[in-house]
Amino acid sequence: MATVLDLASSEVNQDPSGFTAAVLPDGPIQWSDIHRGWLVLSHEAVSAAFRDTRLSADRIEPLQRLAIERPNEFAKVVELLSGWMIFRDPPAHTHLRDPVRRELTPRVVDGLRPTISATVDQLVTGLPSSQPFDFRTEFAEPLPAIVIAALLGVPGSERHRFKAWSDGLAEIVFSVRPGTVPTAAVGQAVDEFTRFFTELIEHRRRKPEQDLISRMVTGGADNLTAMELVGACTLLLFAGHETTTNMLVSAIHLLADRPDDRRRLVIDDAVASTAPDELLRVAGPAKTMVRRVGPEPFTVGEVRFEPRQRVFLVILTANHDPAVFDHPATVDLGREPNPHLGFGWGLHHCLGAPLARMELMIALRALYRAMPDLRPDDPDRPWSGNELGRGIGKLTAVG
Repeated sequence: MATVLDLASSEVNQDPSGFTAAVLPDGPIQWSDIHRGWLVLSHEAVSAAFRDTRLSADRIEPLQRLAIERPNEFAKVVELLSGWMIFRDPPAHTHLRDPVRRELTPRVVDGLRPTISATVDQLVTGLPSSQPFDFRTEFAEPLPAIVIAALLGVPGSERHRFKAWSDGLAEIVFSVRPGTVPTAAVGQAVDEFTRFFTELIEHRRRKPEQDLISRMVTGGADNLTAMELVGACTLLLFAGHETTTNMLVSAIHLLADRPDDRRRLVIDDAVASTAPDELLRVAGPAKTMVRRVGPEPFTVGEVRFEPRQRVFLVILTANHDPAVFDHPATVDLGREPNPHLGFGWGLHHCLGAPLARMELMIALRALYRAMPDLRPDDPDRPWSGNELGRGIGKLTAVG
């Protein structure tokens, strides 16, 4: 009996390796009636699909069509998201990505190390050691919000406002049916995001500092419109703390019953460069990336892709493909090589990957150094998610 191809099912969320092992024998690309699209499942096929220009990452055109029949607030959301490189194809993608890529250099990222370390130490010091606490709100949310604010040159005190705005945008960004999302709150978030960053960008033009926004407006971003610059800033803010927050929560949950791995993170410098990628491979928040077939049909092997069909690049199964990863269900903090696809691939490889790795490693080392037995208060809490992502949600921890 064939396995039901439902990426949002509890079976997939709880046991990615088991699901992968069950479905891959039926082929690297399979049709899902539930998702009304093709699922690209194997590591080889997903890697190739990321590079295939016949598949479009553009989400703006479909959103623009939806905006015709939606309230005016929806059009504002679409205008802002048009500046998000992850939702565009070349040449628009290249136009939006290059100015950020040129300024978000390894030197700039490494320059954030003292800020990350100081912020982590401050947050860890404030955690209760003898009673349960909300790990997400007390640690996993404020850390990346403060770090990305420092990168952009935004006061860290604004992070609570950013969280509310990001939550509003997430309603559409993480929705598989964005046309059904109520738009009033999202539109308000977009208005406030836009107003805040427009004023900040203009201020940095007049008085540049050492932050990323200043670098962009005084450097290679002259060809971006005002709204494209705002879009770039909101994407960095949104992606820079939403995904890292979820990864921190998932990592604590994943390592709850692995005391040897927790100890190894603290004492073994050899895993400093490998552990973040292994944690992301096993418990990364991105389950799929959605693409659409372009205007012309084409075939891959025996599969024929028709125009406008949805194609799900299933990172979850690619990262548990036994043809690439030995014992994929096993957490091996020293796994090398580790060609996971949690940061995407090719043109859409995440620019913030080095920052995410550094944050995760500094945070986990400090947490387990201070609280060697840090674990969820509810270790049996199930993984959850839709076809786009996977995570734990709320996590009450005890040290």
